Amino acid sequence: MNAIEMKHVTKTYPSFSLNDVSFTLPNGCVMGLIGENGAGKSTTIRLLMDTVKRDAGEVLILGTSNQSAEFQTTKEDIGIVLDEAYFPQNLNAKQVNILMKSAYKNWQEDIFFGYLKQFGLAETKRFKDFSRGMKMKLSIAAALSHQPKLLILDEATSGLDPVARDEIIELFNDFTREEDHSILISSHILSDLEKICDYIAYLHHGRLLFFEEKDLLKEKYGILKTSSSALPDIPEDAVLAKKESRYSTELFVRRSLLSDAFETEPAGIEDIMLFFAKKEDSLK
Repeated sequence: MNAIEMKHVTKTYPSFSLNDVSFTLPNGCVMGLIGENGAGKSTTIRLLMDTVKRDAGEVLILGTSNQSAEFQTTKEDIGIVLDEAYFPQNLNAKQVNILMKSAYKNWQEDIFFGYLKQFGLAETKRFKDFSRGMKMKLSIAAALSHQPKLLILDEATSGLDPVARDEIIELFNDFTREEDHSILISSHILSDLEKICDYIAYLHHGRLLFFEEKDLLKEKYGILKTSSSALPDIPEDAVLAKKESRYSTELFVRRSLLSDAFETEPAGIEDIMLFFAKKEDSLK
C-alpha cells in the first residue's frame, strides 16, 4: 500500500490553477514538496486532506479515498503540521493536551509531555505568547503524539534556528525507521530536504515539473566547471544550461552523456529546481 496516491488532480481558482498533478509516495518514504511561493504547495496539502474540493482527479491516503466516509477514521493515522499553527490563542500546552486527548483515540499524553520537555516548551505559557518557532515545535509535538503513520508537514521547520531544525530532522528520521511510517514535507529550506527526503516533487506555477527519487535526480544532473577554451570538447547534447563569468564557465549537464574525462560535481536540489523553472518559463 502507498501512503499517498494523487492522480490527475486539478483545482482552479479565479487567479490560480493547480493542473493535472500526479504523484505517489510509497510507504516508509519521505517526499519533499518544493516550489516558489504561490506555486501550489499549500493547495496540494489542502487537497490531500480534502479541506478544499478538487475539480478533477482522485486522492488516496493510506489506501482510502479522501472523499469517502472511511477517511474520517483514516485521519486518526495522519499527523498534520501547517505553516500557520492552529491552536486557540489562549490555550496553554497543558490545555492543548486535554483538547487533543478528546480528538484522538490514540493520544499519548506521556509522549506529548516528553516532547514539551525535549523542546523546552513551558506547559502553562499561552499559545499566543509563543514565538513562531515555539508554535511550530508545539504543533510537531502534537502531530507525533497520537501514533500517526503519515506526517503531512507544511513548512514545519520554518522559524526554527539551525540547531532546532537539525533536532527536528532527526525526529523525522527516527519516525520513518518504522517501515509503515511516511512523511510528506513542503519546505523552502532545501538543505533540510536534502538530508531527509527519498523523493522530490517540484511545483511551478501550479504545474508539477518533476517527481523523482532524490538520489536519481542528483545522479542524473551535475555541474561542470570549465574554461571557455574547453567548451568545444564538451558534447553539446550533454549541456542543458550555461552560466559564464569573466574567468570561468559553469555548465548544468546531463552526466550520463559525458565521459569519465570530465569531472562533474553533483547538482543540488536548488540547481535542478532553477534549471527546470528557467526552462519552463522560456517556453511561455
